[in-house]
Amino acid sequence: MKLRNIYTCFPGGKHKVLTLSYDDGKIADRRLVSIFNEYGLKGTFNVNSDLYDYPCTEPYDPRIPLSEFKELYKGHEVACHTAQHPTIARCPKEQMVLQVIEDRRKLEEALGYTVRGLAYPNGSFDDNVVDALKACGIVHARTVHSTLGFSMPTDFLRWNPTCSHRNEALERLSKEFSELHKTQYLYMMYVWGHSYEFEKDGNWNIIEKFAKDMGGHEDIWYATNIEIVDYMDAASRIQVSVNGDFAFNPNAISVWLEVDGKHVELKPGVVTEL
Repeated sequence: MKLRNIYTCFPGGKHKVLTLSYDDGKIADRRLVSIFNEYGLKGTFNVNSDLYDYPCTEPYDPRIPLSEFKELYKGHEVACHTAQHPTIARCPKEQMVLQVIEDRRKLEEALGYTVRGLAYPNGSFDDNVVDALKACGIVHARTVHSTLGFSMPTDFLRWNPTCSHRNEALERLSKEFSELHKTQYLYMMYVWGHSYEFEKDGNWNIIEKFAKDMGGHEDIWYATNIEIVDYMDAASRIQVSVNGDFAFNPNAISVWLEVDGKHVELKPGVVTEL
């Protein structure tokens, strides 16, 4: 029997994914979303559902009302950032759960879909926080620890991004990511930040250039955080025959494989010859 080279691919047979994550849900998200939409980027927006009466001292401080979320963030993901943005690892376990589950409850009421992601407020987390997230049905959570690399995460509840948009290496990393070509690997570029920082720093040109440079690449999958999690979960359930001549996809979505250099779409619920 001749062994075959079979690899998991992203949708469309792609081997690179770009995702972005922005926190706090302040009014600058409106401009940021419009930039993402213009260039086809996908983002996860991590918001607090219980801070709308928080005092505003700067013109970029006001937060977008819950009533606007469903339309504004259409095509992107809304995720939790806790109800009141505490340094959550310092909280009692009961408060950890309440901060997350109450945020999730209010967001789901506003959006009409399940909310299963989170960004750690103030970057704060420990094993107790991760356990609380699991109890609340959260399946991915972003840290603030930059890897400056493009590896896929080993733990979606301790998901380290590539870098912040404030990192001076952003342009270099973007170029490196664009030039990656070895299809035997899966690569991910993950950029995070706060949209109000563009107002505060007076540098919207950074994200506008990034979006223009990185949008429209045929070998990049543009995805939200939850789309990556759900796709990789589906890919893990693919059943490939020992001889590698067929595969069964038990999922409700297509999964793509590379088989001896050729891309194959495994449609949901059927056996596909490889």
